[in-house]
Amino acid sequence: MVRDAFGAVAVIAIVFGISMPAVFAKAPAPAPINHGNSIDQGIAYMLMLVALVLTYLIHPMNASSSFKLF
Repeated sequence: MVRDAFGAVAVIAIVFGISMPAVFAKAPAPAPINHGNSIDQGIAYMLMLVALVLTYLIHPMNASSSFKLF
């Protein structure tokens, strides 16, 4: 009877030994992400901000003076 119990425990240990690493397996790493689009969009936002600031700096100067720049 002890021998049968030992055999059952051995079979269960082998089954768990084979199946448990598959349970704790990690997913593969994600593919690398291309950040080129994000960099281009950031540059575009900065250029738009510069254009906005220049517009607000030039507009009062143009409106308050008696002569026209253009």
